[in-house]
Amino acid sequence: MERILQFQMSHKLLMGNGAIAELPGIIRQINGKKPLIVTDKGMVKAGLDKGIKEILMNNDISFECFEEVEPDPKIEIVLQCLEKAKSENCDVIIGFGGGSSLDIAKLTAVLVTNTGDLKSYFGIGNIPRAGIPAIMIPTTSGTGSEVTPIAILSDKNEQLKKGIVSEFLYPAYALIDPELTLSLPPHITAYTGIDALTHAIEAYTNRFSQPFIDTLALEAIRLIGASLRTAVSDGSNKQARYNMALGSLYGGLCLGSVNTAAVHALAYPLGGIFDVPHGVANSLLLPYVMEVNLDSNFTKFATIAWAMGEDISGLNSEMAAQKSLDAVRKISRDTGIISHISELGIPGSAIGPMAEGAMKVTRLLNNNPKTLSIDDVRQIYKNAY
Repeated sequence: MERILQFQMSHKLLMGNGAIAELPGIIRQINGKKPLIVTDKGMVKAGLDKGIKEILMNNDISFECFEEVEPDPKIEIVLQCLEKAKSENCDVIIGFGGGSSLDIAKLTAVLVTNTGDLKSYFGIGNIPRAGIPAIMIPTTSGTGSEVTPIAILSDKNEQLKKGIVSEFLYPAYALIDPELTLSLPPHITAYTGIDALTHAIEAYTNRFSQPFIDTLALEAIRLIGASLRTAVSDGSNKQARYNMALGSLYGGLCLGSVNTAAVHALAYPLGGIFDVPHGVANSLLLPYVMEVNLDSNFTKFATIAWAMGEDISGLNSEMAAQKSLDAVRKISRDTGIISHISELGIPGSAIGPMAEGAMKVTRLLNNNPKTLSIDDVRQIYKNAY
C-alpha cells in the first residue's frame, strides 16, 4: 500500500474473435508502408502464417518476413531480425506467434532507432528512446508479451536468460484474436496456460502486490482454472479458447506494474543452461515455489484456492491456503504437465549451478513474498527433481 501504482499498457488493445481482420486498418492508421512480420519456422511449417499474409496481400500491403525466431531466442536472433528490418526499410514490426516471436519483434522495433550494444539494455530502463511502431499478435494464451514492457533473451555465454524492461517495449497495438489459438496443440496449450497462471499467482502474492493488479490477477486465475482443462482436451471449444486468451491478457497486464517472482527466477537457468522452454520450466516449478511461499500470506493463497474452484468453507486460513497448492497440482496433472526436473533428462549435479544462476536474477527474486537464500533455492530444485 505504500508503493505508488504505475500502470501502463499498449497504446491500443483489440480483443475478440476475428480481430486479426483489423490489421490492415491499423497499419494504415499509423501510416505504415512496409511491415516486417516476425515469426518462427514452426508457424510457417504448420501453415499458420498464411492467414495474416493473405489479409495483407488482399489489402495491397507489401511486407517482408523474418521467420527465424527460435524458442527462448539468443541475442544473435535479434540482431539478424534487426538487419532484415533495416535492409528492407521496414517501418512497422508485426510480432506473430508465441512469446519468443513477440519479444524479438518488440526488441527489433526499438533497436531500429537506438544504437549501441544490445547487452547494455539488459535490466530496467536502459533503452534511450522509442522505436518504430510495433503490432503484437499472439497465437498462444500464455506469455502476455503483447501487453508487457519486457523481453527475454538467452545469454549463452552466461548460460542464463536475461530480461530487458523498458516503457519503450510496450507495442503500439496489441491485437488478440482467440480464434488464432484454435489449432494450438494440447501440450502447448497446457504449458502456455500454466505459464499464464504463474504470472497471475506471482503477481497476486508478490511482495509489491497492488489492489488494482490483484483484481486482474484473481480474474486471470479464475478464468484459467475454469477453462484450461477444456482448452487442452477440446481445442476447438471457442469459449474455452476465449477465456484462456482473456486470462492470459489479464496475467500479462499484471507484469508491467508488479511482475513475477521466484518461479520465473528459478526457471531462467533451466532455459539458459538446458534450453527448457519457458512455459515448461514455469509449469514444472510453480507448485514447488508455492509450497515454500505458502506461509507468507495464508489469506491470499486461500483466495487463490477459492478462485480455482476449491471448496474452502469451514477451513482455517492455513488449511485453505494448502488447497491452492492442491488446485495447482491437480490442474497440472490433468493437463499433462511433467512434475519433476529429472523427467527432462537433467542430471542432479546441475542443481548447484542452477541455484547459483537463479540467485543472479535479483530483478525477480526481490519480488518474492519470502526472501530466499541459495540454500532455499537449492532445496526447491531438489524437491522438484
